[in-house]
Amino acid sequence: MNLAPPSDLFDVAIVGAGPVGLAAAIACKRAGLSYVVLEKGCVVNAIFEYPTYMSFFTTAPELEIGNHPMVTGHDKPDRRDALMYYRLVAQREALNVAQYTAVTAVHAAPAGFTVAIERRDGTPDVLEARRVVVATGYYDNPLHLGIPGEDGPNVSHYYTEAHPFMGLNVTVIGAGNSAADAALDLWRGGANVTMVVRAPELKSTIKYWVRPDLENRIREGSISAHFNARVVDIGQDTVRVEGQDGETFELPTHFTFALTGYRPDLSFLGGLNLAQQPDECLVLDGHYQSSVPGLFVVGSAGFAGKTNQVFIENGRHHADLAVAEIERQLAGHAELQPQ
Repeated sequence: MNLAPPSDLFDVAIVGAGPVGLAAAIACKRAGLSYVVLEKGCVVNAIFEYPTYMSFFTTAPELEIGNHPMVTGHDKPDRRDALMYYRLVAQREALNVAQYTAVTAVHAAPAGFTVAIERRDGTPDVLEARRVVVATGYYDNPLHLGIPGEDGPNVSHYYTEAHPFMGLNVTVIGAGNSAADAALDLWRGGANVTMVVRAPELKSTIKYWVRPDLENRIREGSISAHFNARVVDIGQDTVRVEGQDGETFELPTHFTFALTGYRPDLSFLGGLNLAQQPDECLVLDGHYQSSVPGLFVVGSAGFAGKTNQVFIENGRHHADLAVAEIERQLAGHAELQPQ
């Protein structure tokens, strides 16, 4: 999985080596298109950053790409299953993946696009591609609260596992799947857990087997929860919370997990002026081609306002549709014209 010389002109440059990006690479390979996958982290980096013992919502067949079967020993695949599966698929397909290679900008060019990259050692470079497929997802761009102390050493927007927090006071901000999983895991790991939720109740999108578990823990007092409340300041040993009545109070806290959601970061496409819909989702056609001809955005990357509706399960099909259209365009030597 090595990057070909940067002077080469690829048919397709794929940004992101998550499951959807890998699906696009497999489709390109089988269509006979030259391609490169550019990934700023490791293969399926977002899954690598998931909580250590996380299980997926879905079953194994819904996570498969390239017709490679995913075999697990339990109903719901977990993080380790997924890492092994996608790693083996990339190896067995001999996919051309450049890990630890960040894309810093994409510009229109006579041949299609120039893609500016930064290698692991900080060396900048440029390659050319006739078409670009963006499959960056959203998990590496957390929604920040914009409050004092949020960038402190005792705050994280990502949860790993409970072990380091045994016996400590931990505040979890949020009410979705990430917050629910973290709160329960922390409690079972021996932490003193308090949730702070802006809404009057937990989100309805929490996994159906997790929500009643969390509700019961809150009801019995094992996990404390403050609803209609928001954290306004994070200190070294406390967090300050504003309640529904506008009054503030402090919670003793050794560590805070701000699990308030994530959004796609497409700043590297800033010079292309992609058209957006009012809900911040990109304007995409039926093949996930953006308002910039030849630039395709697949998976959740193009759905900032609907990140809870696009997953691996449906995003992997975006890749097949996009590459089929790219194959059609390049076979007919289609010129890139404004839509």
